[in-house]
Amino acid sequence: MKKYIMALDQGTTSSRCILFEKSGRIASLVQREFAQIFPKEGWVEHDPMTIWSTQMSAVTEALLKIGASWDEIAGIGITNQRETVVVWDKKTGAPVYNAIVWQCRRTADFCKKLESDGYGELIRSKTGLLIDPYFSATKIAWILDNVEGARERADRGELCFGTIDSWLIYNMTGGKVHATDYSNASRTMLFNIKTLTWDEDLLSLFRIPAVCLPSVYPSSYIFGYTDSAIFGASLPISGVCGDQQAALFGQCRFNEGELKNTYGTGGFLLMNTGSEPYITDSGLLTTIAWGLDGKVTYALEGSVFVCGAALQWLRDGLKIIDSAADSEYYSKKVKDSGGVLVVPAFSGLGAPWWDPYARGIIIGITRATNKYHIIRATLESMAYQTADVIDLMQRAAGIKVSALAVDGGASANNLLLEFQADILGVPVERPECVETTALGAAYLAGLATGFYSSLDEIKQNRKISQAFTPKMEEETRSLLIKKWRRAVERSLNWNE
Repeated sequence: MKKYIMALDQGTTSSRCILFEKSGRIASLVQREFAQIFPKEGWVEHDPMTIWSTQMSAVTEALLKIGASWDEIAGIGITNQRETVVVWDKKTGAPVYNAIVWQCRRTADFCKKLESDGYGELIRSKTGLLIDPYFSATKIAWILDNVEGARERADRGELCFGTIDSWLIYNMTGGKVHATDYSNASRTMLFNIKTLTWDEDLLSLFRIPAVCLPSVYPSSYIFGYTDSAIFGASLPISGVCGDQQAALFGQCRFNEGELKNTYGTGGFLLMNTGSEPYITDSGLLTTIAWGLDGKVTYALEGSVFVCGAALQWLRDGLKIIDSAADSEYYSKKVKDSGGVLVVPAFSGLGAPWWDPYARGIIIGITRATNKYHIIRATLESMAYQTADVIDLMQRAAGIKVSALAVDGGASANNLLLEFQADILGVPVERPECVETTALGAAYLAGLATGFYSSLDEIKQNRKISQAFTPKMEEETRSLLIKKWRRAVERSLNWNE
C-alpha cells in the first residue's frame, strides 16, 4: 500500500525531507541546517558533500520518525535552491570545487562586460533572463577558468555540470543518471526556453561543453530509480522542479494570471502566464514554470535576493534576536518602525533594480531609535521589496493583482502578512500547508506515478488558513512607499 510521497527540499540553508499523505497533510518533516561558506566579500559557497549527507540524514530520520517503510513510498519529488551549481567528476562523483551559490556575486564584473559587449538582448530573447551573477552560466565558467585542469577535463567530457537537483539525482541513482528538468534548466542562462534545448550560441559564448550538461526532461517524469544500495530501495524519482516554480505548483496556481510569493531565504514572486513565454525588458524574468503532460507552462518572475536571510542577519550577525520567530514578538513592542528603513542589499538587489553593486543600509535613525525599530524595519523590508516587484509585474503584464498567495518560512509571521496586505492594498492568503515548495514537488512526483490522477484532484487539497485584508489609508501607503524608494536609491551602485 503506497501511503506517502517523499519530497526532498534542498534549500539554501538546510536540507529537508517531508513525507506527504495523499491529502497533502505532512506526516513527517526533518530539517538539517548546514554551514554557509564566505571565502571573500560577496562570495557564497556550499560544500556539495555536506548537501548530500544532510539530505540523506533527513531522509533516513523522516522515515524513522513515523516508522514508515520504503514500500510505503509512491515516489520521490525533488525541489531545490536554483542557479547554484556543482561541477563533479563523472566517474568518481567527487566535486572539483565547492558549489557556487545563487547569491554569489563573484562574476559581477564578467556580467558587466557581457552587458557592455551587447549580449543582453541575445540572452534575454533565448532564455528570458537578464545578465546577472545570479544565474548559473557564469558560475560554471568561473570554475572552469579558475580550478586547475577543470577546463581540460571538461573538454574531454570527464566532468558533469549541474544544478543541485542534478547533483542529488546523480548520487541517488549511484551515478547512473545525469538529468534535470525544464524549470531548473531555464535558470542556467544556457537553455533556450522556446526550443527546450541547450543553446549552442550560449554554450559557445560561455565556453561550456555540451557533453558535460544534464539531459533535460519534463518536471513530472520518471527520471530514474534510486540505487537500493544507497537508498534502501529502488524508488522512482518522479518529480523535479526548482523551488519557486514548485511553490507555484504547490499553491495550485495552475491558471494564467494567478501568482504567489515565497518568503524564503530570498523572496520570489511568480505569475503563471500560460503556454507562451512572455519576454519583457521591464526587469522581470521569464522562466519555465513546469513541464507536464507534454506541455510547458511559463511564468513571469521577480526575485528579491534577501528576505528571510535578513532575519538570519538579525539573529547571527547583529545577535539582537535568538530566532527568526522572535522578529514578530519584538516588532510588536513598537507601534511602527519609528521612521527607520532597512534596505537589506547584502548581495546586491534583484527586481526591479538589478544592481549587483547595491549594498545594505539602515536609514532614518534618530536618538529615539531602539533595536525594536530596527527589527521591525527589517521585517517590513520584506513586504516593501515584494510590493516593488508586484507593482512592476502589474505594469508589465497589464494584469491587476486581486490577491496574493503566500508561503515559505516567514509567511508564518502574522505581522509581516498584515503589513504586506496594507502596503499592497490587496488581500494576502496563507494556505493551511505553507510547505508549498515541497508539496509542489510531491504533487509533480505523484502525477507521474499515478498517485494523483489529475490537477483537479490536487486542487481539492488546497485550503486557506488565514486571509489578511488591507486596513491602511491610501495616503499613508503612498507616503511609506515613496520613502522606501528614496531609501533604496541611496543604496544603489554603492560598491562599484
